[in-house]
Amino acid sequence: MAVVGLGRSGCRGLASFSVLGLSPGSQDPATVCRRSRKKGWKRWAGLEARLGREIGDFLEDVVVRWGLLLRGLIAQQPDEGLFFVDASDAEKGEWDRQLNKGKEKPLHVNLILQPDSKVPGILAHQIPNGGPLDKAPEKGCSDPERGFYDIWGANNPLDKALVGQDGWFLQQTKKQRVKRPARLQTKPSQVPAVEVIAAGGSYNPTFEDHQVWGGGVGGKLWERLRSETRVVTAPSRPQETVFQEQCEGLLEESGDEEDEEAPAGVCVGSAGFLTWLCPQAAQQRREKAARCRRQELFRLRSLRQQVKRWEAELLRRRQARLAKRRVKDALPRRLGPLKYEDPSLEVQLSDELAESLRMLKPEGSVLRDRFKSLQKRSLIEPRERAKFKRRYRLKYVEKRAFREVT
Repeated sequence: MAVVGLGRSGCRGLASFSVLGLSPGSQDPATVCRRSRKKGWKRWAGLEARLGREIGDFLEDVVVRWGLLLRGLIAQQPDEGLFFVDASDAEKGEWDRQLNKGKEKPLHVNLILQPDSKVPGILAHQIPNGGPLDKAPEKGCSDPERGFYDIWGANNPLDKALVGQDGWFLQQTKKQRVKRPARLQTKPSQVPAVEVIAAGGSYNPTFEDHQVWGGGVGGKLWERLRSETRVVTAPSRPQETVFQEQCEGLLEESGDEEDEEAPAGVCVGSAGFLTWLCPQAAQQRREKAARCRRQELFRLRSLRQQVKRWEAELLRRRQARLAKRRVKDALPRRLGPLKYEDPSLEVQLSDELAESLRMLKPEGSVLRDRFKSLQKRSLIEPRERAKFKRRYRLKYVEKRAFREVT
């Protein structure tokens, strides 16, 4: 046999021939997997890896063949051999728990929360009157199906445990409920929560009712406009004050002149002078006084009428005070620095009235109406929107581009 030797040029030619894919055992370059820079793939490359894969495939084939020989085909096996019904979940869970017992390790975050004190705790029998503590009630857990009851009523379920006990004992032990004060029973204002307007303010009123309603509202609006546009003037001085200032000093001078004209040593208008002038004057005055006392006995009817008139006057004054108090109670109280102002009413003209609710335009706000009602009933103080107050004045800076143009 002749051995043909190939030099370096011959080996280079074969190498180039195999690289081009012209040799019988060459592979398609596109199917060759690139393993450059994949160090993990080196263990699956080579003869050892190929032999291991072949052995693994052979063993899997042996297992499949032995399974077919022992059990036969899956299609030929009954359902009981392939499936089973698990009817014991509890037993299975207990079995799994026993199998995993000792294998489950608690988390570290749970271990650090457990008490690690080396001092043993005090037992219940070591404490006088010590017993198991009652479990603390869970807060925020209430029965949604429970019924409603009045906490101030007589049939309050909270007071069932205190029924039949001594009132003085409950008062001393602070177990008796505090009596509701009478001032909480009265409302701060007698104004109804929902005020019903007149018939003219409905969505489809009659012509007469609408005219009456519009006239009343127009009068209120006119009074408000007059109060807003009123010019505050200085109060004029009364005529009595002017006349008193003009006559200041004149009456004193005239009184001095009269005193000078009176004779010295005589007391003008005194009782002694009249007695000296007319001795019968004292007797006449005494008789007149006695006669008046006798006449007083016959004035009982007139006195009774005067008493009736006075009682009627007192009753009238009392009723006037009560009416004034009712009017004052109906008015909103002064709870804050601001005064209550009635909201403006939405008034529509005759040609703006809607014929049906579908054509009615919504006006006003229910929320604002309820807010004003609370203020009118003195439940909250009158409020207004806070006014914007600038802390620093605005600074105007002329931009450079605008300055260059101008």
